[in-house]
Amino acid sequence: MKPGWKLRYAVLPSLALAMLAPAEMAVAEPMDRLVVAAQKEGQLSVIALPRDWCGYGAMIDSFKSKYGLTVNELRPNAPSADQLKAINANLSGSSLEAPDVIDVGLSFGPSAKKDGLLQPYKVSTWSTIPDTAKDADGYWYGDYYGVLAFEINADIVKKVPVDWSDLLAPEYSNLVALAGDPHRSNQAIQGVFAAGLSTANGSADRAADQGLKFLADLHRMGNLVPVAGNADTLAKGATPILIRWDYLALGDRDRFEGNPNLEIVVPRTGVVAGVYVQAISAFAPHPNAAKLWMEYLYSDEGQLTWLNGYCHPIRFKDLMINKKVPVKLLQKLPQDESDTGDYNAFFPNVEQQEKAKEIITNGWDDVVGVKVKSPPPVVPSNTPMSLNDTTRQAPVLP
Repeated sequence: MKPGWKLRYAVLPSLALAMLAPAEMAVAEPMDRLVVAAQKEGQLSVIALPRDWCGYGAMIDSFKSKYGLTVNELRPNAPSADQLKAINANLSGSSLEAPDVIDVGLSFGPSAKKDGLLQPYKVSTWSTIPDTAKDADGYWYGDYYGVLAFEINADIVKKVPVDWSDLLAPEYSNLVALAGDPHRSNQAIQGVFAAGLSTANGSADRAADQGLKFLADLHRMGNLVPVAGNADTLAKGATPILIRWDYLALGDRDRFEGNPNLEIVVPRTGVVAGVYVQAISAFAPHPNAAKLWMEYLYSDEGQLTWLNGYCHPIRFKDLMINKKVPVKLLQKLPQDESDTGDYNAFFPNVEQQEKAKEIITNGWDDVVGVKVKSPPPVVPSNTPMSLNDTTRQAPVLP
């Protein structure tokens, strides 16, 4: 990615709901008081944060060391929709399984606010978050973004596809998979949208419908593997071509160190950038720890940790302007960060994402007609993916 990214999405007008707290309660609290209050609570419950996603493993460990809190890592592989269900399932906030914070796809932020599941809080770096990437009242705000790419096991796939249309070739029979179930996974939904954006010649209004038709054609050709793929299924050859966020694919490339050999391809057309958002549960069992976590994520340290994990943090432009990004980190990134390009990526706005999600989740069964299965459990090993909790199912990522 390159620093010239342009957030081409817009926040919808404020949604009507009963306010859970006065507006002034959303402002950042003094750090010394917040740290003391969080330490009295003693712990933080996060959800859907795989340790190999965006550098979250390092983020969690650093937070624990810095503030002396316990971090409960709930369901690391839960998709966006299930995070909201977890809040609903624990409205009292008394359960240890109740998340304090969530990290979901952009379209899930406004819906969670509308349903009264979030509480507002504006971090101290609030002014450096682009206005187009945050709820004006502080209920949710963008944290990082990436683009959909093809992660390819080049030990199996000898002819590397370079665009979406290539995936329909007979030589890719039973090789292509989404990284999630389009009924529940933001990553999978955006993958369908990106395929449609390509076949619709860049028309966002037609992308969701065209994406479903493309996946139906992929299934009809016998090229679609009906499994929610991940790095483990990719490495084992079950899903040799995986439609996946570029930062996850690049992280896999580093961890696998050539075994297997991975090729990461950003398609020539239909390049979709996906923004994820952070929010605090309205029923957070540890509200002060949740606020402290948000302060850490949006600090320079937290933002650079995301960048180190190949995720472009939402404050990236501010960090670059103020020369806070180490040269060594810039050199690690896959493209020259001094340029102004951004793959010419399309950033769907909130309205476009919500419309696409509705069309894709509701239309998948009728148009594509494939039940996307979860992959088998990961067998504990010394492979790079052992960073995940191997006692759980293999990742169905957010």
